[in-house]
Amino acid sequence: MDATTTPPVRAIPTTALDARTAARITEHTLDALKTAIEEPGEHRLFRWGKLPGLFASRAGVPGAAATAAVDERLIEITRSEARGKLIVEWVKATPNAVRYVHDHDSPKAVLRELVSVLGATQSAIPDWMEQAREEASQLTLRFEHRAQDMLDRLEKLSERVESALRRAEAAKPSLGSGMTELVRWGVAALEYLDRRAESLTGDCPLPDLFRAMEVRCPDLTMSEFQNGLKRLHDARAVRLLPGAIPSEPEYSFVMDNEMMWLVRR
Repeated sequence: MDATTTPPVRAIPTTALDARTAARITEHTLDALKTAIEEPGEHRLFRWGKLPGLFASRAGVPGAAATAAVDERLIEITRSEARGKLIVEWVKATPNAVRYVHDHDSPKAVLRELVSVLGATQSAIPDWMEQAREEASQLTLRFEHRAQDMLDRLEKLSERVESALRRAEAAKPSLGSGMTELVRWGVAALEYLDRRAESLTGDCPLPDLFRAMEVRCPDLTMSEFQNGLKRLHDARAVRLLPGAIPSEPEYSFVMDNEMMWLVRR
Protein backbone atom coordinates (compact mmCIF):
# COMPACT_ATOMS: atom_id res chain seq x y z
CA MET A 1 0.00 0.00 0.00
CA ASP A 2 1.04 3.62 -0.45
CA ALA A 3 3.32 4.65 2.42
CA THR A 4 2.14 8.28 2.13
CA THR A 5 -1.54 7.63 2.76
CA THR A 6 -3.38 10.87 3.53
CA PRO A 7 -4.09 11.16 7.29
CA PRO A 8 -7.72 10.75 8.36
CA VAL A 9 -9.98 13.78 8.55
CA ARG A 10 -9.87 15.17 12.07
CA ALA A 11 -13.04 15.04 14.10
CA ILE A 12 -15.26 18.11 14.50
CA PRO A 13 -13.95 20.00 17.59
CA THR A 14 -16.14 19.24 20.59
CA THR A 15 -13.87 20.12 23.51
CA ALA A 16 -16.28 22.75 24.77
CA LEU A 17 -19.31 20.44 24.54
CA ASP A 18 -20.62 17.74 26.80
CA ALA A 19 -20.31 14.17 25.56
CA ARG A 20 -23.99 13.82 24.72
CA THR A 21 -24.07 17.00 22.60
CA ALA A 22 -20.82 16.05 20.86
CA ALA A 23 -22.25 12.62 20.01
CA ARG A 24 -25.42 14.23 18.61
CA ILE A 25 -23.36 16.61 16.45
CA THR A 26 -21.38 13.67 15.06
CA GLU A 27 -24.62 11.75 14.40
CA HIS A 28 -26.16 14.68 12.49
CA THR A 29 -22.94 15.13 10.52
CA LEU A 30 -22.71 11.45 9.55
CA ASP A 31 -26.36 11.35 8.39
CA ALA A 32 -25.90 14.50 6.29
CA LEU A 33 -22.62 13.35 4.72
CA LYS A 34 -24.01 9.93 3.81
CA THR A 35 -26.93 11.61 2.03
CA ALA A 36 -24.60 14.01 0.19
CA ILE A 37 -22.29 11.19 -0.94
CA GLU A 38 -24.94 8.63 -1.87
CA GLU A 39 -26.95 11.19 -3.88
CA PRO A 40 -24.36 13.02 -6.05
CA GLY A 41 -24.95 16.65 -6.93
CA GLU A 42 -26.03 19.72 -5.03
CA HIS A 43 -28.15 19.68 -1.87
CA ARG A 44 -29.72 22.41 0.21
CA LEU A 45 -27.66 22.93 3.32
CA PHE A 46 -30.80 23.34 5.45
CA ARG A 47 -34.36 22.09 5.06
CA TRP A 48 -36.64 24.77 3.56
CA GLY A 49 -40.27 24.21 4.54
CA LYS A 50 -41.26 20.90 2.98
CA LEU A 51 -38.18 20.90 0.72
CA PRO A 52 -35.38 18.57 1.92
CA GLY A 53 -31.96 19.68 3.13
CA LEU A 54 -28.89 17.97 4.61
CA PHE A 55 -29.55 19.52 8.05
CA ALA A 56 -32.93 20.03 9.72
CA SER A 57 -32.47 23.64 10.84
CA ARG A 58 -30.00 26.46 11.37
CA ALA A 59 -30.51 26.38 15.14
CA GLY A 60 -29.41 24.00 17.89
CA VAL A 61 -27.40 20.84 17.25
CA PRO A 62 -28.23 20.59 13.50
CA GLY A 63 -27.03 24.16 12.97
CA ALA A 64 -23.83 23.54 14.92
CA ALA A 65 -23.17 20.35 12.93
CA ALA A 66 -23.71 22.19 9.62
CA THR A 67 -21.37 25.02 10.57
CA ALA A 68 -18.66 22.57 11.66
CA ALA A 69 -19.05 20.49 8.46
CA VAL A 70 -18.49 23.59 6.30
CA ASP A 71 -15.58 24.82 8.47
CA GLU A 72 -13.92 21.39 8.32
CA ARG A 73 -14.37 21.30 4.49
CA LEU A 74 -16.46 18.14 4.60
CA ILE A 75 -18.98 19.97 2.40
CA GLU A 76 -18.50 23.05 0.25
CA ILE A 77 -20.99 25.77 -0.64
CA THR A 78 -21.49 25.85 -4.42
CA ARG A 79 -24.03 28.67 -4.70
CA SER A 80 -26.54 30.75 -2.74
CA GLU A 81 -30.07 31.92 -3.49
CA ALA A 82 -31.87 34.86 -1.92
CA ARG A 83 -35.36 33.93 -0.68
CA GLY A 84 -36.80 37.10 0.80
CA LYS A 85 -34.71 38.01 3.82
CA LEU A 86 -33.08 34.58 3.98
CA ILE A 87 -30.29 32.99 1.97
CA VAL A 88 -30.56 29.38 0.79
CA GLU A 89 -27.13 27.75 0.47
CA TRP A 90 -26.49 24.82 -1.88
CA VAL A 91 -23.62 22.46 -1.08
CA LYS A 92 -21.95 19.25 -2.21
CA ALA A 93 -19.69 16.73 -0.50
CA THR A 94 -15.90 16.98 -0.78
CA PRO A 95 -13.47 14.01 -0.89
CA ASN A 96 -12.90 14.61 2.83
CA ALA A 97 -16.51 13.54 3.48
CA VAL A 98 -15.86 9.90 2.57
CA ARG A 99 -12.82 9.80 4.84
CA TYR A 100 -14.78 11.40 7.70
CA VAL A 101 -17.62 8.85 7.38
CA HIS A 102 -15.10 6.02 7.23
CA ASP A 103 -13.16 7.25 10.27
CA HIS A 104 -16.27 7.77 12.40
CA ASP A 105 -18.54 4.93 11.24
CA SER A 106 -15.96 2.25 10.32
CA PRO A 107 -15.44 -1.09 12.13
CA LYS A 108 -12.95 0.56 14.49
CA ALA A 109 -15.40 3.36 15.32
CA VAL A 110 -18.18 0.83 15.98
CA LEU A 111 -15.92 -1.14 18.30
CA ARG A 112 -14.87 2.03 20.15
CA GLU A 113 -18.53 2.96 20.63
CA LEU A 114 -19.28 -0.53 22.00
CA VAL A 115 -16.44 -0.25 24.52
CA SER A 116 -17.75 3.15 25.62
CA VAL A 117 -21.31 1.86 26.04
CA LEU A 118 -20.17 -1.21 28.00
CA GLY A 119 -18.00 0.91 30.30
CA ALA A 120 -20.80 3.38 30.95
CA THR A 121 -23.22 0.54 31.61
CA GLN A 122 -20.89 -1.18 34.09
CA SER A 123 -20.32 1.99 36.13
CA ALA A 124 -23.94 3.16 36.00
CA ILE A 125 -25.72 -0.03 37.09
CA PRO A 126 -24.77 0.20 40.82
CA ASP A 127 -26.02 3.79 40.97
CA TRP A 128 -29.29 2.82 39.32
CA MET A 129 -29.76 -0.07 41.72
CA GLU A 130 -29.19 2.12 44.79
CA GLN A 131 -31.55 4.76 43.46
CA ALA A 132 -34.16 2.08 42.78
CA ARG A 133 -33.93 0.83 46.38
CA GLU A 134 -34.37 4.35 47.81
CA GLU A 135 -37.22 5.42 45.57
CA ALA A 136 -38.59 2.12 44.30
CA SER A 137 -42.20 3.22 44.03
CA GLN A 138 -41.34 6.28 41.91
CA LEU A 139 -38.42 5.05 39.85
CA THR A 140 -39.27 1.44 38.99
CA LEU A 141 -40.92 2.32 35.69
CA ARG A 142 -38.14 4.74 34.73
CA PHE A 143 -35.48 2.17 35.57
CA GLU A 144 -37.15 -0.49 33.42
CA HIS A 145 -37.43 1.91 30.50
CA ARG A 146 -33.79 2.93 30.69
CA ALA A 147 -32.64 -0.66 31.05
CA GLN A 148 -34.68 -1.68 28.00
CA ASP A 149 -33.29 1.22 25.97
CA MET A 150 -29.76 0.15 26.92
CA LEU A 151 -30.45 -3.47 25.96
CA ASP A 152 -31.89 -2.37 22.62
CA ARG A 153 -28.84 -0.22 21.95
CA LEU A 154 -26.46 -3.03 22.90
CA GLU A 155 -28.33 -5.42 20.61
CA LYS A 156 -28.05 -3.00 17.69
CA LEU A 157 -24.38 -2.41 18.42
CA SER A 158 -23.76 -6.16 18.56
CA GLU A 159 -25.24 -6.52 15.09
CA ARG A 160 -23.06 -3.68 13.80
CA VAL A 161 -19.95 -5.20 15.42
CA GLU A 162 -20.59 -8.57 13.80
CA SER A 163 -21.01 -6.90 10.42
CA ALA A 164 -17.88 -4.79 10.99
CA LEU A 165 -15.80 -7.81 11.92
CA ARG A 166 -16.96 -9.68 8.82
CA ARG A 167 -15.91 -6.75 6.67
CA ALA A 168 -12.57 -6.40 8.47
CA GLU A 169 -11.79 -10.09 7.96
CA ALA A 170 -12.65 -10.06 4.27
CA ALA A 171 -9.45 -10.17 2.25
CA LYS A 172 -9.07 -7.56 -0.50
CA PRO A 173 -6.88 -8.35 -3.54
CA SER A 174 -3.95 -5.95 -4.00
CA LEU A 175 -2.29 -4.73 -7.18
CA GLY A 176 0.89 -6.31 -8.46
CA SER A 177 4.02 -4.27 -9.05
CA GLY A 178 3.42 -4.21 -12.80
CA MET A 179 -0.08 -2.76 -12.46
CA THR A 180 1.14 -0.26 -9.85
CA GLU A 181 3.64 1.08 -12.39
CA LEU A 182 0.99 1.30 -15.12
CA VAL A 183 -1.59 2.99 -12.85
CA ARG A 184 0.34 5.12 -10.36
CA TRP A 185 -2.82 6.08 -8.47
CA GLY A 186 -4.29 2.56 -8.51
CA VAL A 187 -3.55 1.70 -4.86
CA ALA A 188 -5.00 5.02 -3.69
CA ALA A 189 -8.15 4.36 -5.74
CA LEU A 190 -8.65 0.92 -4.17
CA GLU A 191 -8.13 2.37 -0.67
CA TYR A 192 -10.74 5.08 -1.38
CA LEU A 193 -13.27 2.57 -2.73
CA ASP A 194 -12.70 0.26 0.26
CA ARG A 195 -13.27 3.10 2.75
CA ARG A 196 -16.39 4.18 0.91
CA ALA A 197 -17.81 0.63 0.74
CA GLU A 198 -17.37 0.12 4.50
CA SER A 199 -19.70 2.99 5.40
CA LEU A 200 -21.83 3.75 2.33
CA THR A 201 -24.11 1.84 0.00
CA GLY A 202 -24.16 2.10 -3.76
CA ASP A 203 -21.47 2.27 -6.43
CA CYS A 204 -19.08 5.22 -6.74
CA PRO A 205 -19.72 7.72 -9.58
CA LEU A 206 -16.65 8.42 -11.71
CA PRO A 207 -16.56 12.18 -10.86
CA ASP A 208 -16.29 11.38 -7.13
CA LEU A 209 -13.37 9.00 -7.69
CA PHE A 210 -11.60 11.44 -10.03
CA ARG A 211 -11.83 14.31 -7.53
CA ALA A 212 -10.52 12.06 -4.74
CA MET A 213 -7.57 11.00 -6.92
CA GLU A 214 -6.83 14.62 -7.87
CA VAL A 215 -6.04 15.25 -4.20
CA ARG A 216 -3.37 12.53 -4.37
CA CYS A 217 -2.19 13.28 -7.93
CA PRO A 218 -2.78 16.96 -8.78
CA ASP A 219 -1.44 16.44 -12.33
CA LEU A 220 -3.89 13.60 -13.10
CA THR A 221 -5.51 14.06 -16.52
CA MET A 222 -8.88 12.77 -17.67
CA SER A 223 -7.23 10.57 -20.28
CA GLU A 224 -4.87 8.98 -17.73
CA PHE A 225 -7.80 8.49 -15.32
CA GLN A 226 -10.01 6.74 -17.87
CA ASN A 227 -7.23 4.56 -19.30
CA GLY A 228 -6.16 3.59 -15.79
CA LEU A 229 -9.72 2.56 -14.91
CA LYS A 230 -9.84 0.33 -17.98
CA ARG A 231 -6.60 -1.37 -16.89
CA LEU A 232 -7.91 -1.87 -13.34
CA HIS A 233 -11.16 -3.27 -14.79
CA ASP A 234 -9.26 -5.70 -17.02
CA ALA A 235 -7.16 -6.78 -14.00
CA ARG A 236 -10.43 -7.39 -12.08
CA ALA A 237 -9.37 -4.98 -9.34
CA VAL A 238 -12.46 -2.87 -9.99
CA ARG A 239 -15.63 -3.25 -12.01
CA LEU A 240 -16.89 -0.51 -14.32
CA LEU A 241 -20.64 -0.22 -14.68
CA PRO A 242 -23.04 1.78 -16.86
CA GLY A 243 -25.59 4.06 -15.27
CA ALA A 244 -27.71 7.14 -15.67
CA ILE A 245 -25.55 10.23 -16.16
CA PRO A 246 -27.27 13.12 -14.37
CA SER A 247 -24.41 15.59 -14.86
CA GLU A 248 -20.72 15.95 -15.73
CA PRO A 249 -20.82 13.62 -18.77
CA GLU A 250 -17.16 14.39 -19.52
CA TYR A 251 -16.15 11.82 -16.88
CA SER A 252 -17.96 8.94 -18.62
CA PHE A 253 -16.56 6.88 -21.49
CA VAL A 254 -17.64 4.04 -23.79
CA MET A 255 -16.53 0.49 -23.11
CA ASP A 256 -18.13 -2.68 -24.48
CA ASN A 257 -20.64 -0.49 -26.35
CA GLU A 258 -21.93 1.00 -23.08
CA MET A 259 -21.39 4.37 -21.43
CA MET A 260 -19.56 3.75 -18.16
CA TRP A 261 -20.46 5.97 -15.21
CA LEU A 262 -19.97 3.93 -12.01
CA VAL A 263 -17.11 1.97 -10.45
CA ARG A 264 -17.28 -0.79 -7.87
CA ARG A 265 -14.47 -2.41 -5.82
